[in-house]
Amino acid sequence: MGIFTRVRDIINSNISAMLDKAEDPEKLVRLMIREMEDTLVEIKASCAQAIAAKKRGQRQLEEVLERAKAWGDKAKLAVSKGREDLAREALVEKRRYVERGEAFTEEATQLDGIIDGYHRDIVQLEEKLAAAREKKRVLVQRHTRAQGKRRAQENIRKMDTSDALLRFDRFENRIERMEAEADLVNYGRKPGLHEEFAQIETDEEIERELDALKQQQGGGQQV
Repeated sequence: MGIFTRVRDIINSNISAMLDKAEDPEKLVRLMIREMEDTLVEIKASCAQAIAAKKRGQRQLEEVLERAKAWGDKAKLAVSKGREDLAREALVEKRRYVERGEAFTEEATQLDGIIDGYHRDIVQLEEKLAAAREKKRVLVQRHTRAQGKRRAQENIRKMDTSDALLRFDRFENRIERMEAEADLVNYGRKPGLHEEFAQIETDEEIERELDALKQQQGGGQQV
């Protein structure tokens, strides 16, 4: 049994509400779309048949109207020739074709209403189909995100196990030992001869600059 039983069911359906109640929304929306597409094809085929019938009826109407006119002309001719009996028969034939023309006109009017109804149904069905396709797109995106989130959570749980934490702790301890060893490389080492002379030269240079500043300030006070 299909999700929908007739065109009105599709047009009046609340897609969001149906999906909210579904156990498998993605599967349901796929079924909805397939049934809507099939129904749309059927409605368009029926509409095309109605349009073809209207065109056929229009051609038949034109033919009977021409025949009615022809019998009317014959009635006039018979009257002009004094043949009222023939004129009467010609008018009877004319009336017969006129009545057939009225029937074709009535049929065309009915077909116009049917075709207009098909057109409205097609527009509404296409709107519903577009909405269902959009729902499917959103559901697929949500499903993809949910899968990604689940994989991420699974990885987090794996990383949160004691073995993983122990490995990180061992790695951190190893780095701390390497840093401590680097700090101890020059610990307690006496400065070399070149380093001591460089320090003395630096100290003497600073003393000279300091004496020069004192002399400049002293000279400024004497002025």
